[in-house]
Amino acid sequence: MIVKKKKWAFWKSINFKITISFLLILLVSIEIIGNIFIQNLEQTTISDYKETVNNRVSQLATSAGDIFSDMTETDDQKNEVLQNQLESFNASDILEARIVDSKEVIRAAVGSSNDELIGKKNDYLDLIDFTLKRKEIVEDGRQVYVNVQPIQNSTGDSVLGAIYVKSDISQQYNRVQDIATIFYSASLVAGLISVIVALLFARSITKPIKEMEKQAFKIAYGDYSSKIKVVGEDELSELGTTFNLLSNRIERTQDTMESEQNKLNNVLTYMTDGVIATDRRGKVVLINQPALDQLNMARSDVIGTSILQLFELEKEYTMRDLLENRPEIVIDRVDANEDFISLKSDFALLRRESGFISGLVAVLHDVTEQEKNERERRNFVSNVSHELRTPLTSVKSYLEALQDGAWRDSKIAPEFIDVSLEETNRMIRMINDLLNLSRMDDGNVHLDLEIVNFVNLVEFVLNRFDQMMNNDSDLKKYIIERDFQLETAWVEVDTDKMTQVIDNVINNAIKYSPDGGVITVVLKTVQHQVILSVTDEGMGIPRKDLGKIFDRFYRVDKARARKQGGTGLGLAIAREVMKAHGGYIWAKSQEGEGSTFTLVLPEQEDFEVEEWD
Repeated sequence: MIVKKKKWAFWKSINFKITISFLLILLVSIEIIGNIFIQNLEQTTISDYKETVNNRVSQLATSAGDIFSDMTETDDQKNEVLQNQLESFNASDILEARIVDSKEVIRAAVGSSNDELIGKKNDYLDLIDFTLKRKEIVEDGRQVYVNVQPIQNSTGDSVLGAIYVKSDISQQYNRVQDIATIFYSASLVAGLISVIVALLFARSITKPIKEMEKQAFKIAYGDYSSKIKVVGEDELSELGTTFNLLSNRIERTQDTMESEQNKLNNVLTYMTDGVIATDRRGKVVLINQPALDQLNMARSDVIGTSILQLFELEKEYTMRDLLENRPEIVIDRVDANEDFISLKSDFALLRRESGFISGLVAVLHDVTEQEKNERERRNFVSNVSHELRTPLTSVKSYLEALQDGAWRDSKIAPEFIDVSLEETNRMIRMINDLLNLSRMDDGNVHLDLEIVNFVNLVEFVLNRFDQMMNNDSDLKKYIIERDFQLETAWVEVDTDKMTQVIDNVINNAIKYSPDGGVITVVLKTVQHQVILSVTDEGMGIPRKDLGKIFDRFYRVDKARARKQGGTGLGLAIAREVMKAHGGYIWAKSQEGEGSTFTLVLPEQEDFEVEEWD
């Protein structure tokens, strides 16, 4: 069986999971570190910038205070000096700067419209109260830092004016943003490099795992030839070494299990007894072929079926009864040949090492022959007792009559003696027949075999019956018609015993035929077999009795058969004799229309033997 291995998508693979986990950890780390760094950088940069601006403004305020306190210079001279200092203070980041006196008159200014502002009244609200003010505002879409510094005299006890400086702090923010951009760009490059590194790292981890997966897949389907290549001395290498050891042990265990399974299968296959195994609920999980043959069922119909239902025991037993009591049960079934068979079932428990009962085993023994033998033994004892009791009772009665004085009667005494002698002879014949059958059962029958022309042998027996009828007018009249389809048929037989068989079959045909009936004897060969058929016009044999007429002492009509004489063993002896010659005998009959007995013997070819005389 070819099994297609499942192929994982990359995004479902462990490579992807390791890589994305590594990348996420890196990105989170970069994000946290970056945010802290940028915030600290921004805070430090802005603070440093503000401190620098504040220091410069404070220095300018001190210089302006000295100029305002100089009484030697005129206002115009002071204004010129203040303007020069303010222009010296001016830088690229300074948007606007003003110096006002205590009367709120602008004395110096840089920025837009400087000339127009000098000498005019201050219009900025932040300069009205001459107090220290430092703040950030948004102006024209950008961050602006406003610093208002009071101008005091040298002693600091009076306010002479104020300085107003407005600087572009957004440049510092932009500088921080540029640094952040560089940082995150570098982080992105580092992330890409990290992805590559993570993939390589993940592959170094997953490659051995992949090899183990492939090996595990092969082991699952019985291929133990491949081994994992172990490189290095890390945990994965130890795992690979352990996996190879596990593979070897699994291989040995599998071989052992398969060997034991093959032994078990061979034992179950070649057992003559049927074996059925169930789970703990009584469902059939295993059955061998002899059990299927005995039950005359298909495996698919048995597996999964309750053993109680299979044996038709639902009314008599429960599964608990079988597990606890394990009774011996005899089951009657019909086999594939529609013959009745008897099966004796012995039960045994399936236990695990823990003692837990995991199921039940039923062993089916075919006891049909035993039952039949036992039944035949009982019938045999009963029939022998009956057959011997009847003549013995008759002989005893006649002997008692003779003892009582009947021997003195010259007419009665000879008749009583003849009857007693006839009954005694019949018992002797029956005992001799029983002895012969006993020898045949033990395989001690001796055959004086010779090759004869079976046509002449049959003709000899038939001629003797014709002569007997012609010489005794008191015998029943009959006609024997011969239908011999051949002139010679060589067979190897014991002539005495085969004559006894033919004589018995012809004699039975005569007994059960009506007076003047026709007995047809057919002799032919078919496929190197000699076939002799004897057909009568008697009352026939009922179908229910046809299969039993070769049993010992069996009679279809016991009263009529006993009246006509015989021991009831003739056909049984005939069957055993035919079997000893490698042949067989059977009967066909239609009740009320007569019977046909057929004898079959193997033909001996290419022999030149003197004909029967």
